[in-house]
Amino acid sequence: MSETRIGEVVHVFNKINVAVLSLRDSISVGDNVRFLGYSTDFQQEVESLQIEHQSVDDAFPGQDVAIKVAYRVRQHDKVFRLTDQD
Repeated sequence: MSETRIGEVVHVFNKINVAVLSLRDSISVGDNVRFLGYSTDFQQEVESLQIEHQSVDDAFPGQDVAIKVAYRVRQHDKVFRLTDQD
């Protein structure tokens, strides 16, 4: 399993389990991602993405994107895309 850093959590809406990510690489619905921080470490599949309250299938470097998260995340947590590597 290989990890590529794709961004960082810049804002959190804890009541609705949504994190806003500032991207340095692309992300797509269906990607497996890992959230990693001081007290955060979990993996999940990306089920939906939103930019400016509009659903999108992909987001690209330089964009801020909202993602529904399975567990609590915190500002400055790092986000990695997980890929199978032979």
